[in-house]
Amino acid sequence: MKKITTLTVSALAGAMLLVTGCSTNNGSKEAATQSVSVTEQSPATEKVGYSLGFMMAEGNKEAVADLNLDTFEKGFRDGYEGNDSALTQEQMQEVLMAYQKEQEEKMVKDTQAQGEANKTKGAAFLAENGKKEGVKTTASGLQYKVLTAGTGKMPKATDVVEVNYEGKLLDGTVFDSSYERGEPIEFPLNQVITGWTEGLQLMKEGGKYELYIPADMAYGEAGNSGIEPNSTLVFTVELLKVKAK
Repeated sequence: MKKITTLTVSALAGAMLLVTGCSTNNGSKEAATQSVSVTEQSPATEKVGYSLGFMMAEGNKEAVADLNLDTFEKGFRDGYEGNDSALTQEQMQEVLMAYQKEQEEKMVKDTQAQGEANKTKGAAFLAENGKKEGVKTTASGLQYKVLTAGTGKMPKATDVVEVNYEGKLLDGTVFDSSYERGEPIEFPLNQVITGWTEGLQLMKEGGKYELYIPADMAYGEAGNSGIEPNSTLVFTVELLKVKAK
């Protein structure tokens, strides 16, 4: 999911202060409007100006996706060269705050729509998946499939477990994997998502299960890094060891 970044007035103002706080030997409007080719051999002042401009734009392009570069340049030059402002400070603050509010409201609506779509997809997936051979559904709605039946201890919610795992979205995207990191993880079983807390208590040491976790037993409406709101998740989990608390 592409993260939507809202504009913060303080962040933009800080970036403006950073840029305008640097001096240059060529501040004339006429010279600046000429085409400039920047290379490693360019004078330091040119490289400083280009670097600050590039980093500022790159860091804010998602915050202000519809930025009018012509008016931005006009405002930047007026502020840097001490020209009269076309708007008062109060008006500029109001404009930026209104824009920020508009973007935040849009983000909320987009997130809600995304969450509803994922909820529908998840329900359809679980309804079909529950009919497949070997897939069992618990009273909570958690689904699981035994890939390898373990023979060791079964954990309690208060135990610490050591596992290897891979987590996928419904489209097959891997969002997390201890296999990729090359080492298992260890954690108290009652301090993870409820789908894991319940699912791993069905397993024995040495077991390998596939868990199909409804959104309300995973990250819910909030989602998580790389996980959209109301996402149903699929985990392959190996229970390596059970340790007492």
